[in-house]
Amino acid sequence: MPSEFRITRRVEFCETDLAGIVHFTHFFRYMESVEHAFYRSIGGSVLMPNQDPPKGLPRVHASCDYRRPLHFEDLVEVHLLVREKKARSLTYEIRFRRIEPGPVEDVAVGKLTVVCVTRDETGHMRAAPLPQEMMDRIDVAPPGSI
Repeated sequence: MPSEFRITRRVEFCETDLAGIVHFTHFFRYMESVEHAFYRSIGGSVLMPNQDPPKGLPRVHASCDYRRPLHFEDLVEVHLLVREKKARSLTYEIRFRRIEPGPVEDVAVGKLTVVCVTRDETGHMRAAPLPQEMMDRIDVAPPGSI
């Protein structure tokens, strides 16, 4: 079962600010991109309309600590690690590493927690168990894995 997933992407000009570095908000978009790609790799999604009742995975926590800037045209690896799996939630650590230009270096680390929810008859969200097929396809990364 997968406990980690990686994507690489090139920084686009529109993601940079007037100082020529990636604006901090784009790191959250990168985290969402790797999260969605991870779910697709195991046959899932953040939206589960075919569940009865339909379910979703909204974020309840998102944070990012920045160490070095990224610039236009940098190639960055976004590495998701499953750090915690509970009956109703998943927590990820997301590491950002500049691949090009060298030298390879860590630039940021993020944390993302999602909770499985359904909507009750009034439309309010409430926590629900993660689908068993999703639980069966996700494992927690071993301690100390990077």
